[in-house]
Amino acid sequence: MRVEVHVAAPLQRLLGGARRVNADGGSILNLLENLERDYPGFKSQVVTPEGDLRPFVNVYLNDEDIRFLDSLNTPLHDGDVVAIMPAIAGGSR
Repeated sequence: MRVEVHVAAPLQRLLGGARRVNADGGSILNLLENLERDYPGFKSQVVTPEGDLRPFVNVYLNDEDIRFLDSLNTPLHDGDVVAIMPAIAGGSR
């Protein structure tokens, strides 16, 4: 399945500076594996060594958090949009 992947600024360096790329994958995990093949080091920023989604990384499929779908096993379809964003926290008093 051909999917459009959007990434937040902290991950863009791993994609050669791109904000979005097109990639193939039948599931979120398969998509991440394909991105890893093309952009070494990308998957480890999103998935733990144990194979779980990192706690401070948010992945959305068509604006829905995959944690409320089937997590990394969430199926993908042609034309889907996946957004991968590290959580950002902070502020001032």
